[in-house]
Amino acid sequence: MNPPSDQPPRRWLPPSEALNHFKPPPGVLAGTPAARRQSTRYGFRLGDFGLLIERNTTSELLEPTPIYPLPGAPEGLQGLINLRGNLAPVFNLKQILGLDRDRESRNEHPWLVVLDQGENAVCFHIDGWPQAVVMDRALDQSPPLPPRLRPYVSRVYLQEGRVWLEFNHRHFFRTLAGHPTPDSPPANA
Repeated sequence: MNPPSDQPPRRWLPPSEALNHFKPPPGVLAGTPAARRQSTRYGFRLGDFGLLIERNTTSELLEPTPIYPLPGAPEGLQGLINLRGNLAPVFNLKQILGLDRDRESRNEHPWLVVLDQGENAVCFHIDGWPQAVVMDRALDQSPPLPPRLRPYVSRVYLQEGRVWLEFNHRHFFRTLAGHPTPDSPPANA
């Protein structure tokens, strides 16, 4: 129990007011040139390449979470998770893209990345933590990519010897679910 105090209790700020009071430590934002901040995105590794998260995409990383398998689910759909009361599909991207050559190492990474939210949320395992990627060196030609991924990659970048792909995850997963959008690549691509 805390001893009584002569000072009046501190009043908590409403959340919106508290957010407006945030002052980042000196040099955190000002130390990075504006042009570099504009060309920085987050991405995650998947096998030998990285996939960039689209701008304005809600994303989060989940600790190991129970995945509930669905009987008769298509190959690559591991099951569903409970994401704050909403069901979200969990995909095995390595299996879908043909990158899971060593089946024994599958699911060795317990972290799931969630892209989007609500009924658009999709989850899948990633190789390592997401990282900031500076997109300052675009490649003229794409390296060989898995055929199922190729139609959903618009640009390719190289940073510190790793290939990073501009990946349209929304069109990819809508097509995978059999609900292509009008500007999705053809289903047989």
